[in-house]
Amino acid sequence: MTTGGLFVSFEGIDGSGKSTQARLLRDHLRGAGHETLLTREPGGSPGAEEIRALVLQGDPDRWSAETELLLFTAARRDHLERTIRPALARGAIVICDRFADSSRAYQGRGDRRGMVDSLHALMIGVEPDLTILIDMDPEAALSRAKARATAEERFEDFGIALQQGMRAAFLALAEEFAPRFAVIDGNRAPETVARDVAATVGARL
Repeated sequence: MTTGGLFVSFEGIDGSGKSTQARLLRDHLRGAGHETLLTREPGGSPGAEEIRALVLQGDPDRWSAETELLLFTAARRDHLERTIRPALARGAIVICDRFADSSRAYQGRGDRRGMVDSLHALMIGVEPDLTILIDMDPEAALSRAKARATAEERFEDFGIALQQGMRAAFLALAEEFAPRFAVIDGNRAPETVARDVAATVGARL
């Protein structure tokens, strides 16, 4: 999607360490003198943050899959308009903790992938320049995610079966969109993972 800057997304199952790696990358790039914006999904703009509370808190069965998809898409559209595009237009590096691939994996489960892709084409229509998938063992990731003990545990509450399915879904997406994906082993010390992430992004700058 380059329009002057660079759009980097981080993907991975809950507890994979992707949010930590996104922060470490921001710090690394800022230290190298790059204007860098760290944002997240769902969220990243005032309206999208309000939707975030709706979709990440509460009972796991609070929303139907279709309603959930519409909420995520609405949040992403607002985020794109108000945060991502303006930053790219001024030449910034945008680092986004989750983007459309998370909807393909989570809301596209079952037979709803076609619906996800149709909504994405209609309302979003852009992809990151680079997507970094932090791949991690699902059991270890779930244990880490649950240990955070935050209010935003709706997806973690679905349990290990969802984590295993989402890991497989993300790896399949990495094959489907291979030119923009980089898969990095998250089962290592954070500083080791961060070095690989920095090298991967540096090659695109």
